[in-house]
Amino acid sequence: MSELPLWEIFIRGQHGLNHRHVGSLHAADAEQAILNARDVYTRRNEGVSIWVVPSSAITASSPSEKGPLFDPAEDKVYRHPTFFEIPDEVGPL
Repeated sequence: MSELPLWEIFIRGQHGLNHRHVGSLHAADAEQAILNARDVYTRRNEGVSIWVVPSSAITASSPSEKGPLFDPAEDKVYRHPTFFEIPDEVGPL
């Protein structure tokens, strides 16, 4: 079984617009991955759409790169809502 490619499975629920990662499974091809994902991850008829992506196609950052990757955002204070003054007539948010 481990010789088959690994697929990452994303399901869009009936009450949402986004697909959510729900797990992984091994399958010979995309069509089989969709059918297997339907059987494994949508048992209660909660999905309306399935995406399957070969795990080998995903590129991810490493948690050890968190500092160099995300620290530059700290230099942009204008992205934080505390940077702006809210006029009194607007009231509480």
